[in-house]
Amino acid sequence: MLMFRAVLLQVAVTLAVAIAAGLLAGKHGAISALLGGAAVVLPNALFALRLFAESRKPGGASPAAFFVGEFMKVAATVALLAMAASLYREMHWLALIAGLAAALKANLLALLSKKF
Repeated sequence: MLMFRAVLLQVAVTLAVAIAAGLLAGKHGAISALLGGAAVVLPNALFALRLFAESRKPGGASPAAFFVGEFMKVAATVALLAMAASLYREMHWLALIAGLAAALKANLLALLSKKF
């Protein structure tokens, strides 16, 4: 269940950055930050769900399943970023990068927190 708490922390951090970006850069900044964070959060949530399902199998999750899932997570993040860049014409690039970086670093924050 620790995996899902990390994903929830990523969602919270993404929303905080989106609010800040909205205040600084307007609606397009907020949407861009949300898109950047979502490009990390969605693949991580699917990866956590996949690992949870794998851990319920007899013998637990294999290292191969972990590495395949990690590769799929990175590929999905790149694909979502490419999709966001091509479909959202009013992109605020600094806000997108801020949302992306904040969601990525939320896991580090979770590791450093003793209460997590």
